[in-house]
Amino acid sequence: LWKVFATGLVVTVVSLSLRLLMGMIGNGKLLSNILFSDFVYQVNLALFVSFLLAAYTSWKRLILYQKSKWLLRLWVAFDITMFFVLMYDSISLLFSEAVFQVIIASLGVMVLILSANMKWVAYLNFKQKWTSLLLLALVFFYLGYFMFTVTDGSTKIEEQIKEAGLTISFASFGSHIFFLALSIFVITYSVFSFLVIVFNLPTSSVFEQKLEEVVNFQRISQSIQTEQSEESVYNILLESSVSSVFADAAWLEIKGSNEAPRIYTYRITEKEAKDIQEHLKKNNIKGILDQGSDKTKNLSRHLASFRGTRFRSLLAFPLLVKGENIGTLALLKELPDGFTKEMTRIVSSFSNQAGISIENFRLMEEAFQNERYKEELKIAKTVQKSLLPNRLELDPDFDISAFSESADEVGGDYYDTLRINAHQVALIIADVSGKGTTAAFHMSQMKGIFHSLAQQELDPKEFMIRANLALVYCLERGSFISATYFVVDTREKKIFYARAGHCPVLFYKASTNVAWYLKDKGTALGMIKSRDYSNFIETNEISYASGDMMVLYTDGITEAKNKKGEEFGNDLLRDVILEVKDQTPRQIQDHLISKLYEYSGTDEINDDYTTMIVKFT
Repeated sequence: LWKVFATGLVVTVVSLSLRLLMGMIGNGKLLSNILFSDFVYQVNLALFVSFLLAAYTSWKRLILYQKSKWLLRLWVAFDITMFFVLMYDSISLLFSEAVFQVIIASLGVMVLILSANMKWVAYLNFKQKWTSLLLLALVFFYLGYFMFTVTDGSTKIEEQIKEAGLTISFASFGSHIFFLALSIFVITYSVFSFLVIVFNLPTSSVFEQKLEEVVNFQRISQSIQTEQSEESVYNILLESSVSSVFADAAWLEIKGSNEAPRIYTYRITEKEAKDIQEHLKKNNIKGILDQGSDKTKNLSRHLASFRGTRFRSLLAFPLLVKGENIGTLALLKELPDGFTKEMTRIVSSFSNQAGISIENFRLMEEAFQNERYKEELKIAKTVQKSLLPNRLELDPDFDISAFSESADEVGGDYYDTLRINAHQVALIIADVSGKGTTAAFHMSQMKGIFHSLAQQELDPKEFMIRANLALVYCLERGSFISATYFVVDTREKKIFYARAGHCPVLFYKASTNVAWYLKDKGTALGMIKSRDYSNFIETNEISYASGDMMVLYTDGITEAKNKKGEEFGNDLLRDVILEVKDQTPRQIQDHLISKLYEYSGTDEINDDYTTMIVKFT
């Protein structure tokens, strides 16, 4: 857009300078000369065409952003059609009337289809969208100016020819079909872009807010690695919660075992916080600041009777560590009923994650006092267990069972399920590179990203793109996460999925009694640290029916070795599954794990064993 704007500015300044020069000359014989008028007209026409060609090449780059094969083919066809129109204008290439009408009609259809490709708009933030609208408005100005200039110039030359009684003709803008087609394409795409950006303005703040929520969740998740004390986690929790729900103020009260409670404040004094606490206590209002984890309330009405504060909305959350309430996070707004259910869920997630981070700090202090290395592993194992789901999502359309066993005290394998809506359930399986505590902490980041993004009802490709964007700034050099993300749509009886460098899924089709691996392309998360990642991932889909089955697993399963050093492999995995294909997912899982230990001949495994078996009913 800046390139188009700059080109338009230069050619417009040149044209205006020429107009100024003609004004300084006055109404002399030179201006009434047909040849001079035609020269000026051709200069303006050349400037206009230069601007159109600059816009043409820039619009091409925007249209082909995140290009696909069919889009590239359509653009090539458009280029070829424009070439034929140019030949028709330049060398009077002869076409029959019917053929020429087909070419023009095809050109019009292609202009409309190409103009509908606006994927780049979704990646602009609020400020960039306003800048784009301004630049497009200036493009409209340039187009309007040159349209007026060439049209007016053409009319004046025709009048001069008529007054002189001549029968000559000249190359006017309107007589060139190529120029008209070029103008129509540039104007159409400019109008489409302007309208799409205008209609996308309201969603910009929502997208930025969701991205900020993911970043804030990651800050809390990473605090165990990056911060030096519990106080730093408290401050991160306070700042992240306030920014995510647009609160006007907040405080965090931490209870001490043998000392007075500590209060951390944000845009509120400690005295104001204590006055609100006293007001609630004085009026015997229970279940707000002294609540359990399932009693979070947005009790605006209790502040309405308190005249000593400017706040009219209060939302409170307990801070739990090992099931014990160690403090309370209170958020405030000056407007009544200022908090929504979505805001409650967001801050509740932050609070729970902060509780895990604080728990990790406290356990690490104990580890340093005793056996540092062993205690650190126990901490990470506690975190890992809390990250894997205690209960998998249930649905009448399928039954599901999962298993995970770490090679070390902790591992980097992750699986989870989440209900998106009434007819869609999200599934994920992932494997963090490496082992030990680092892998476990990266696994916690993956969980935060999964729960933050899955609820936005993104298609699997977009989910992976945003997950990669969030992870590239967290993973150290050389680390990556392989994953496969699924959306099971029980209404359409389809599975939509994207594979990011993970093991191929084993899919069993009951109707044909055949099992095969879904080997689709995809690059692991964190390996490509640019927006080009979208070119290395894709959304795939497969239909399912009753009796069909998916077997998700990590590479520890297929790479398990026997005493001879031979791997378990994909073929043996498929054979073992087919042996018990008619049984329940839990029975199939138990059979597979039993066969793995039997094959390896030992209870000590070299890599994490993780499986998730989904059977459709």
